[in-house]
Amino acid sequence: MPVLSRGKHRSPKSGGCFMEFASYLAGESWSDHPACTHPVLASLARMVNDCTSNDARSRLALLIPSVIGVTGSDRRVEVVVALRAGCEALPVASLERQRALAVGVLTCERNTSVLDPALAERVRPLIRAALDEAPDAERWARDFIGSVHSWSHTKFTPRTADTIIRVAVQGVGEACIADPDARLYTLLEHTIDDCRALLGARTTDRTVQLPALA
Repeated sequence: MPVLSRGKHRSPKSGGCFMEFASYLAGESWSDHPACTHPVLASLARMVNDCTSNDARSRLALLIPSVIGVTGSDRRVEVVVALRAGCEALPVASLERQRALAVGVLTCERNTSVLDPALAERVRPLIRAALDEAPDAERWARDFIGSVHSWSHTKFTPRTADTIIRVAVQGVGEACIADPDARLYTLLEHTIDDCRALLGARTTDRTVQLPALA
């Protein structure tokens, strides 16, 4: 089992993060931005890797095979990754982050309904459950969106997704809950499953043995 560590590394000898080991397993050049994984999913994986504690990070290696080959040009992916992150983090994040996340979740909901109405219906229970855990943040977010008319001025981009993901992952990692590491693992696992379903990726055996790099 590889030993994961925070940050970017020049070579396997100096350690490796989640996506660097993914690049190795995919047969690519050593990189934390490999072509084998959708950029927005890879961004989430890097953040989860860095926000997970040293003691719990090695468990993330079980998910590495699952991100290989999960790539494509489907515009829904960046919205769904951000939406999953926002919904997982909203119930446990601090008040300040909850407000930002509620705005992000509502923005994702609207963009999902434009891109794929059927998908929007499928994710509606996830969204409703998350917002119900933070009703004050939802009210604040709806008032804020209405006051700045952001529906008409905001375009959802990879940068939008990255901002939501960053707030979400940091919100979970710093949350006052019993086991933030377990919640970060679940966030990454669920997001990988979401992306594989959208992109039609083949099911991956997560019991595959990963090499330990010297």
